[in-house]
Amino acid sequence: MKRNIYLFGAKTFLRAVILIFVLFLTLLVFIPVFAGDLKVGAAAVKITPPIGIPMAGQYFNRVAEGIHDDLYAKALVIHKEGETIAIVSCDLLKVTAELVANARSLATKSTGIAPDHMMICATHSHTGPLLSSTSTLYTAKGESVKILETYLSKLPELIAESIVKAYEALKPAKISFGLGYEESISFNRRFFMKDGTVGWNPGKLNPLIIKPAGPIDPHVAVLYAETIDGTAISTYVNFALHLDNVGGQEISADLPFTLSNILGNIKSREMVTLFGQGCCGNINNNNVNSDKPQYSHAEAHRLGMVLAGEVVKTYTCSVPFVVDKISIRDNIVKLPLAEISLNELPKAREIVARFGQPDAAPFMEMVNAYKIIDVFERNGKPLDAEIQVFVLGEKCAIVGLPGEIFTELGMYIKSRSPFPYTMVVELANDYINYVPDRKAFIEGNYEPVSARCAPGSGEILVEKALRILNELKGK
Repeated sequence: MKRNIYLFGAKTFLRAVILIFVLFLTLLVFIPVFAGDLKVGAAAVKITPPIGIPMAGQYFNRVAEGIHDDLYAKALVIHKEGETIAIVSCDLLKVTAELVANARSLATKSTGIAPDHMMICATHSHTGPLLSSTSTLYTAKGESVKILETYLSKLPELIAESIVKAYEALKPAKISFGLGYEESISFNRRFFMKDGTVGWNPGKLNPLIIKPAGPIDPHVAVLYAETIDGTAISTYVNFALHLDNVGGQEISADLPFTLSNILGNIKSREMVTLFGQGCCGNINNNNVNSDKPQYSHAEAHRLGMVLAGEVVKTYTCSVPFVVDKISIRDNIVKLPLAEISLNELPKAREIVARFGQPDAAPFMEMVNAYKIIDVFERNGKPLDAEIQVFVLGEKCAIVGLPGEIFTELGMYIKSRSPFPYTMVVELANDYINYVPDRKAFIEGNYEPVSARCAPGSGEILVEKALRILNELKGK
């Protein structure tokens, strides 16, 4: 009897030891995921310019007369096993290479994050500040120039501050991805016309329109991060739609203002919502089949509501995924310049000299004049296009491209990417103007005329981006 009791006790003890050992192994598996090895932080810093600053986004001078809503630099920082990346979304028309370099340098000094681990992007708001006090496209004068120069001198520090604050807010987190679909608010702005041409913004209810000359990208990519206990940290929304929905002379972030407010009210007022502009070089909100005006704060609000609604739907079907590592690749690609004739230079200079005067030149002649001068001043030096790729774990990739990229190019990258969750963000780290696909150069009109790069440049970006994606995937 004593022997049986002893054996029973020994077996129980052995089972307990085995159970403890199994539990220990289980903890070893789950601790990296849930105990803070993956960390996420987010922050928003106000970058609203003062009234009186020259405004960007149009081929005429505008000066800000009011502020409808504030502009922000919003940063998302992700850390895993010694690797840290930062993604910044700025409520600006564009970012320049100089601005990005300065902001990166400042942020590196405070955080140690490597400059090429930071992706600094613009949302493409057309109701924000001018980004260069020396641009040939504008002839701002007097007090407005001083206001602009003062603002630009402080802007890199503000963008860097958003990264520093997000870095300081890092906390154990989990990430999920969802893909929504919204096709009612974006439209291709190029159309096949009955006269055989391809029109650009040809006007509402124009009877000469046959059909759009290209697609839209209806996909709404949502990267959502929350703490281990379920508190919202950030939502990153990637969608292709030109942010020229307001007009006028009031500073505004356009639709991201409403998008952020709605998602914040639903999730948490502390959550940071970032808008990552998709490839929208030929996409806008203009429905030519409607005669309703579409440029106002009310229109931007409507667009923001519709997009927010799709993001909320996408939250419900988002899939958590493991980020066991972060991979980074940052390459500079040389893009050939558009061909120009030196015989065109005198006329181009004459047109630019008349900028700001009534009827200075027909619109397309003005667009072509600025392209000619910009290309000429490069003295044959190719465009430096930074292609940046961040990969989270084995499933999610974020591709950053400079300039205004045609939607067909972004869609092709996503369709051929080896990563099931792939986002392509334009206006990243620099601005090289429009990058149409090859067929658009044959079709002509605004974007190809404005493009500083040569035909085929978009396809070069696509090929290089896909090569990087496949290399990072190990194929």
